[in-house]
Amino acid sequence: MSRVGALRRLAAHEARWLAGLVWWVARRRIGVAADERPLAYAAGQAANIYGLTFVCLVETVAVGVLLADHPVPHAVTLVLDVYTVLMMLGFQAAAVTRPHVLGAESLLLRDGARMEIRIPLERIASVRHDLRFSEKREEETLVMAVGGQTSVTVVLAEPVVAVRLLGRREVVRTVRFHADDARGAVAAVRAAAGESAAVRQG
Repeated sequence: MSRVGALRRLAAHEARWLAGLVWWVARRRIGVAADERPLAYAAGQAANIYGLTFVCLVETVAVGVLLADHPVPHAVTLVLDVYTVLMMLGFQAAAVTRPHVLGAESLLLRDGARMEIRIPLERIASVRHDLRFSEKREEETLVMAVGGQTSVTVVLAEPVVAVRLLGRREVVRTVRFHADDARGAVAAVRAAAGESAAVRQG
C-alpha cells in the first residue's frame, strides 16, 4: 500500500475513535440494528485502559508543574498529553460502541476502531469456548485479543478475507476473539448458525 493510502487509513481510524467518544457519551452503539445481538468485549481491557489513562493524567500534572516557568514547552507538552488521554479513552470508547454483532446472516467481529471482519454464518464449521493467552502466530488464523486473551474460537468451512488497519489482506480459516460473556456468545452463534442452515435447507 502507498504511503498516501496508509495515511488515509490512519486518519479514518482516528476519526472512528474520536466519533466513538461522542457515541460513548451518548450511550449508543454503532452499527447494531434492532434485530441484531451485540456481543461486548470492552470489559476485558477496561482496567488496563483506565490505569494507563490515570498514569497519563498524573504525568500531565507533574510536567505542568515542572514547566510552569517555560510557557512554550509547557503548552506543547500539554497539548500532547491531552491528546494522549483522549486517545486512550477513545480506544475504550471504540470498543464499547463497536461491539461484535451477531445478525441473522453473519457474525461481525470488531477490534475497536482498528479493524472488523464479517463472517457469513453459512461458513462457520464450529465455534467453541476456548480461553487462550498470548498465543503464537498461526497460519490462516486471525487473533483479535483483548487484554492479551481470546475466549472464543471460530473455525470456518470456507475462508474469508481480513483487512488489517493499514490495508494488508489475509486469508483466514480460523478466528479467535474475546467476548465478555464468552459462553453466551458461543451459544448465540451456534443457535444463529443452526437457524441460518435450517432456513437455507428450506
